[in-house]
Amino acid sequence: MKTIQIGTSDFKKLIEGNNYFVDKSLLIKEFIENGADIILTPRPRRFGKTLNLSMLKYFFDIRTKEETKNLFKGLKIEKEKEIMKLRGEYPVIFITFKNEKYISYEDFKDGIEFLLSSLYKEHDYLLQSDKLSEIDKKEYIEMIERRASIASLCNGISSLMGYMNKHYGRKVMLFIDEYDVPIQEGYLRGYYNEMIVLIRNLLTAALKDNPYVEKSLITGILRVAKESIFSGLNNLEVNTVLRYNFNDKFGFTEKEVEELANYYNVVEDMKNIKKWYNGYVFAGEVMYNPWSVLNYLKNIREGFMPYWINSSSNDLIKRLLLKGDKEIKLDLEYLIEGKSINKVIDDTIVMAEVEDSNQNIWSFLLLSGYLKAVKTENIEGILNCELKIPNKEVLIFYKNLIVKWFQEAMTNQKYEEMLSNLVTGDIENFGYAFQEFVINNLSYFDISGKEPEKVYHAFVLGMFVSISNTHKVKSNKESGFGRYDVMIIPKDISKPGIIIEFKKINILSKETIEQGKVEALKQIDNMKYGEELINCGVKDIIKLAIVFKGKEVMISES
Repeated sequence: MKTIQIGTSDFKKLIEGNNYFVDKSLLIKEFIENGADIILTPRPRRFGKTLNLSMLKYFFDIRTKEETKNLFKGLKIEKEKEIMKLRGEYPVIFITFKNEKYISYEDFKDGIEFLLSSLYKEHDYLLQSDKLSEIDKKEYIEMIERRASIASLCNGISSLMGYMNKHYGRKVMLFIDEYDVPIQEGYLRGYYNEMIVLIRNLLTAALKDNPYVEKSLITGILRVAKESIFSGLNNLEVNTVLRYNFNDKFGFTEKEVEELANYYNVVEDMKNIKKWYNGYVFAGEVMYNPWSVLNYLKNIREGFMPYWINSSSNDLIKRLLLKGDKEIKLDLEYLIEGKSINKVIDDTIVMAEVEDSNQNIWSFLLLSGYLKAVKTENIEGILNCELKIPNKEVLIFYKNLIVKWFQEAMTNQKYEEMLSNLVTGDIENFGYAFQEFVINNLSYFDISGKEPEKVYHAFVLGMFVSISNTHKVKSNKESGFGRYDVMIIPKDISKPGIIIEFKKINILSKETIEQGKVEALKQIDNMKYGEELINCGVKDIIKLAIVFKGKEVMISES
């Protein structure tokens, strides 16, 4: 029986090691037959991007033609006779930016020098070539020894392609993996502006009007278009998760997962595999998360676990959702309930502007694999998407993230005590704890200090997740004018049901916090919010007003 290799992204090693390979070799055919010279195919992390590029490298590489002739035996591509004639016919450059994560720009620049030095060493046979001039070889050695000027560095990939073209008399196949890792890292670490110049120059020199490129495939998570890394590339085709080309080539299809389940005798687990790891929709093609499926099959005795979510840092996602406004928090409630939300999606995000609008945040979450587009309508170039959480694994991530906010914002014990006081009806002690919570956590949930309501939206979201085993939490998302009411319905109807009316008073308003309290309690009675609880059989009903004015907060029970 073939073994499951996790994290091996070297195609040759995978095939020669008697490991199970989900056959994606028709990617080679789709790549060749695609009319564009330069193709960018962003996908979520751990969706097989590096392995696919490695497969392309071994297929085309002229240097390894003999030693790789058996790698494609029995694969689907072998039946494509015309495509097979191209095997081992091109010089190939394969470069990955996946490890280019640094704290400062200086370290990043060092990292790029080291990366290019290693790439040049990999092709140091060129130093023996009689096709290269002495000047070529001098510059080549400077790059290996990391003495090259910044201009030479920015032309590093382009120059190497020129040397290879001179040596072989053929154009080069260029494969670039995880091109946007430095972009995200520079953004998170605060050296984005300097970093983007270097990356832009490096990639533009390699791809724009370069006479040495035969074809290029680039992968990453985002299509960061307006960064103008790819501006002016006339023959660039972008295939995000919303586009049809290559839509079944990254990740596993339903059929591929069924074949895996058959092979490893776990067909009875298919229902749970689907619930946990399925749910991605790439332009109509339903896809499974390959990393999680393979981890589950390898560690079957451990049962179902959130493998993908735990596989790397989610710092940027956490930051975007934590700092998000009321609308983001409300939409998160909908999503966690299993409902969908409708959003306009921009699949040409600018990393520097990702926090500037909710549209950018939802777009980022979709392209990164934290949401799926159940339905996409293209109306005059504007993409309207119906978004949902893809599966149980990602749902666990959102729930854990919300609980973690509170564990970071106050001690876990205090948070649980506050909620316990609320649901048992000890409103006096809940009031003390909640006031302390608001004062202490304004800066955590609202960096600007100008939107204290961010704290109570986060609180409602936390409640929504934390007491869901014993209570149903409903929030009236439609009520406007700074109001926001919440109903807590106990599953055990002998326990109290709670109605909370939140009211925010503008800091400049003449209305006092006392007047706001009276109005909020009146609102609960006027709107007959209690009837739903009575209909559920709940006899003990607590009505609460929580009123904010600036940093002042008042909690009153009617």
